[in-house]
Amino acid sequence: MTQNESIIESPPTLDTGESESLLIPVNVANTSPGNESEAEPVYRANVLFVDDEANILRSLARLFRGKDLKILIAESGEAGLKVLSEEKIDLIVSDMRMPNMDGAQFLSKVYERWPDTERILLTGYADISATVGAINQGRISRYIAKPWVDEEIIGAVENGLKRRNLELEKRGLEDQINQQNEELAKLNISLEQKVEQRSKEINAANERLKNNYVTSIKVFSNLIDLRGGALSGHSRRVGEVAVKIGTAMKLPRSVLQELLLGSLLHDVGKIGFTDDILGKPLAQMNIEETKLHQSHTKNGQEALEALGDMEKVSLIVRSHHEMWDGSGYPDNLSGERIPLTARIVCVANDYDGLQSGTLTVTRLKPEAAVKMIQLGSGKRYDPVVVRAFERVVFGDELGKNERLVTPEELKIGNVLSRDLFSSDGALLAVAQTKLADEETIKRLQDYKNHDNSPLRIVIQNKPNQ
Repeated sequence: MTQNESIIESPPTLDTGESESLLIPVNVANTSPGNESEAEPVYRANVLFVDDEANILRSLARLFRGKDLKILIAESGEAGLKVLSEEKIDLIVSDMRMPNMDGAQFLSKVYERWPDTERILLTGYADISATVGAINQGRISRYIAKPWVDEEIIGAVENGLKRRNLELEKRGLEDQINQQNEELAKLNISLEQKVEQRSKEINAANERLKNNYVTSIKVFSNLIDLRGGALSGHSRRVGEVAVKIGTAMKLPRSVLQELLLGSLLHDVGKIGFTDDILGKPLAQMNIEETKLHQSHTKNGQEALEALGDMEKVSLIVRSHHEMWDGSGYPDNLSGERIPLTARIVCVANDYDGLQSGTLTVTRLKPEAAVKMIQLGSGKRYDPVVVRAFERVVFGDELGKNERLVTPEELKIGNVLSRDLFSSDGALLAVAQTKLADEETIKRLQDYKNHDNSPLRIVIQNKPNQ
C-alpha cells in the first residue's frame, strides 16, 4: 500500500502544526445524500489514541476499524486533555515520547482527573525508566513496546475495556448494595421503632394486667378483713412490713412481688373459720382450736395451687409459721430449709399480730412488739431477717459504714460506731471502742437487759485507720 493510499483510507486530519485533536470517529458510515437524518451509530466504547506522529495515529485508527469502537485521536498531550474534557473516554493509548508533555505526564494528569479511564502506554525498549515513571505516576494498566504486534495491542485494548466494564459493574453493584443497605437500615430503624412502640404498648398492657391481678388479690385478701375485729387491715400491714424488710435485704423485684402476694394471702386458709376462732388470741385457744388454726397454712396452699404461677406464693402461705429452731408448723422446718420469703412474712406477721392481739391476750405497743421479735432472733426468727427488720422499724438510720449486729456476731477487732446503752439507759461502752479481747466480747454476750431484750450494737463495717 502506498503512502497516498494510506492517507486516503485514514480519517482526515487537521493542521498538525497546531496539534489539534482529530475528533473524527473511524467507524461512522458514509452519509449519502438524503440520509443526513439517519441516527448516529452506537458504539460500545470510546477509545482515544494520543501520539505526535500522524502516520502512527492513522495506523492505529485503521487497525481498529470494524471493532465497533468510536476512535478519537489527538497529536499531543494537551490535545488529549481537551478531548477528555469534551468526550467521555473509556480507554486511552498514549505514546511515551511526545514534545512538551510526555506520555507519563499526560497519563498522570488523566489519572488525577479521570481515574476511571483505562490507560495504556506505547513505549520503545530504550524507555524503561520512563515507563516505570508512567506506571508510578499515571497508574497505567499496561505498556506495549514499539513496534507493536497488531494482535497484542488489539488484545490489550479489548482486555482493558473488559476490565473497565467489570470495574464499573462492580461499582454499580456496590452502589446498589450500599443503597439497599441504606434502605434496609432505614427499614430496620422503622421496624425497631415499631417494635419499641409495640413493646411499650405490650408492657403497658402487662402492667395493667399485673395491677389488676394485684388488685384482685387485695380484694380477695380483704374477704377475711371484712370479718372485722383484730384482723381488720392485718394482711395489708403484713405486706407493707414484709416488702420493706425484703427491700432492706436488697431482694430482687420479682421476690418483692412474691412477698407482697404471699403476705396478702397468708391467712386465706382462715376464710372458713368462725368468728369465735378468728377473734380469739392464739394463746387462749384449746388443743382442738389450735389444731384447727394451724390447718389454715395447708388449706391456704391447696387453695392457691389451682391458680397458675402461684407455686412460690403458695409456699409462703404454707410455711409462714415455720420457726428458725424447727418448732413451727406444719412441717417442722428449721433454718434455711424454710423459704426466705416465708421467714420474712413470719416476722412481719408476728410483729403485727403482737400489736393486734391475735398472738397474745394483751396488745403490745410497737416498741414492745419489736423487743419480742428481737428476743426471738435465732429461735423463732432468722437473725438475718431480724436485723433487716430492725433497720426497717428504726428508720434505717445506719450510715454507709455502719452495721447492726447481735452480741453473738461480735469478733475481736470490731469497733463500736455508736455509744452502747442498755434498755434502761445505762452507758455500757462509748463509740470508737475497739473490742480487743474475748473477755470483753463474752461480757457483752452475757449481758441481759432487765426485760431480756438483746443489746442493739452498731459497729463499723471498715474500722477507720
